[in-house]
Amino acid sequence: MRLSDCHNIDDFRKLAKARLPFPVFDYIDGAADDERTKTRNTAAFDDVDLVPDVLAGVANIDTSCTILGRKSALPLILSPTAVQRAFHWQGETAVARAAEKFGLWFGISSLATRSIEEIAALTAGPKLFQLYVHKDKGLNASMIQRCQSAGFDALALTVDTIVSGKRERCLRSGFTTPPRFTPASIVSYATRPRWTLDYVLREKFRLPNLDTHVSEGTGKAVSIAEYFNTMLDTAMDWDTAARIRQDWGGTFVLKGVMSAGDARRAVEIGADAIMISNHGGRQLDGSRAPFDQLPEILDAVGGRIEVICDGGVRRGTHVLKAMCSGANAASGGRLYLYALAAAGQDGVERALGILRDEIERGMRLMGVTRIDQLTGDRLRRR
Repeated sequence: MRLSDCHNIDDFRKLAKARLPFPVFDYIDGAADDERTKTRNTAAFDDVDLVPDVLAGVANIDTSCTILGRKSALPLILSPTAVQRAFHWQGETAVARAAEKFGLWFGISSLATRSIEEIAALTAGPKLFQLYVHKDKGLNASMIQRCQSAGFDALALTVDTIVSGKRERCLRSGFTTPPRFTPASIVSYATRPRWTLDYVLREKFRLPNLDTHVSEGTGKAVSIAEYFNTMLDTAMDWDTAARIRQDWGGTFVLKGVMSAGDARRAVEIGADAIMISNHGGRQLDGSRAPFDQLPEILDAVGGRIEVICDGGVRRGTHVLKAMCSGANAASGGRLYLYALAAAGQDGVERALGILRDEIERGMRLMGVTRIDQLTGDRLRRR
């Protein structure tokens, strides 16, 4: 299978599986417990149908919109995801460049393998930083200050990782950051020589937004679950979130909100947006899908805050369904991570081109020429 054989996101998943050692692929692809929430995140979009109009004159369409105060070419955000250097040697560099080329928002994680400053120098496009609140308050302050100095456009506080979900595929494979070769996985690494040589011979794996304060995940191999359970602050609460919003002083997002009550609290503390998200099904298995929660949360906030539907997006029509339901944008991680793992920047660009084409084609077939015409009367729940 080659990159040219990839015509949808699931094709990139297949190519990534063929090219990655199984512990690395299972880290991207896996989720918590029985992985039912991960499956539901995408399946939820099947429970509603688009209702098209015809003879609408769709020769010229405009897919652009404004998200968090900046124009985006599509109503789509590339969600922040950790340790991208482990999936392809280009890591966040590839995603940043592809996002800028397509005029999209993208985010980097606290656990990114490129520094805040490197990413800021790479692109003038809209950039979001995902903050994990560590027990080390100096580390938290350092990351916020570095984002301010680097001109990041928004800060997203992740609120659904108080402890790690039970990611059983990672428990079985022994996946760590940085990845390490174990007796159980050595054959898989040996039979993926392109990935293995890139990992061994290219620049050293590191987490440059953390390594001035902690060794975990850089010189010291550690599982993501162990990192979350030992390094992150389980005492984080609404007062913490309000303080971080004040310290940041810019566009502020809460990522991981799933209930209407929490959405109202986000409004009360002055957040500019929420990302309805269950962390890709990687935390609480049995959680509802973000798309299922959209109507309830939108009703609760009443337009006082931007609402982004994060997770499960695999098709352009999923983005259109989120917009028809009232979201300000859709977002996702695996939709570009599979492509990154499969072919680096070329893969991400091909995946984004496919999603852009699907959104444009879907809009024409629905008889809409602008994003603001994607309204609830074009959607029917089964």
